[in-house]
Amino acid sequence: MPNPYYTIRRKIFVLLHPEIGNSRWDKLINGFIILLILLNVVAVMLETVPSIHDPYAQFFTNFDRFSVFIFTVEYILRVWTCVHADEYKNSWQGRLKYMLSVGALIDLLAIVPYYLHLAIGLDLRILRILRLMRFLRLFRLTHYMRTTRMVINVFKSRAKELWVAFVMGIFLILIAASLVYFAEHLENGKQFSSIPKTLWWAVVTLTTVGYGDMIPITPLGQFFTGGILIIGVAILAMPAGIITAGFLEESRKTKGHSDIHCPHCGRPISEHHLKSNEPH
Repeated sequence: MPNPYYTIRRKIFVLLHPEIGNSRWDKLINGFIILLILLNVVAVMLETVPSIHDPYAQFFTNFDRFSVFIFTVEYILRVWTCVHADEYKNSWQGRLKYMLSVGALIDLLAIVPYYLHLAIGLDLRILRILRLMRFLRLFRLTHYMRTTRMVINVFKSRAKELWVAFVMGIFLILIAASLVYFAEHLENGKQFSSIPKTLWWAVVTLTTVGYGDMIPITPLGQFFTGGILIIGVAILAMPAGIITAGFLEESRKTKGHSDIHCPHCGRPISEHHLKSNEPH
């Protein structure tokens, strides 16, 4: 006979993880939590508008209390039921490990400011915006798992090329800042007063943002700027090309499994059939 305590805990765990149960109820619960997160972010923003906050101050207070109550119950239930996940199996050790995980710490930050405000009058409710990071859990849903793995695989496979591009970009920024500083500081020392300050100009220029707050005025400085811009466009475009090539390669790998078709009926043959040698 199943243990009622274990059964209830398991059911609550599944309700809090729609990627496991995939039922209407766990989707409704998680949809409600996501909606409440969004409404909290909207409330935090609207509270900064005096014409809205002042007449509805009591509503914002009550909504805040309701939200914190829901988030607190959810956090406690997640800590209580986390032992059903493979990585948190051991009773108190598993729960402690879960409480120190990034997701659990974000959940805790969402409710602790309210209690600190009650205890010592410290208003840190703006930290509830961090609950937006809870949307990362959506990537655990089956529909998004393949895409998430593809993104991770691209960055892993292209890590060396991206690192080289990053180092070259930093090197170019340092060289650009140094050249333009020595060309400008005598006649335009107020703007280009030091190499560290000129680094800001180099970053803004090479990324083609161009705020216009620091402008070379000497012929030599303008000459250096023209050459740096031409080289910078090529170097700073490298990461985009590397990532694009990585996605194309990863996409071909993915299609390599799905594009195998049955020679008799023409329908795609799944990877499972290929590995298990089952008849199609």
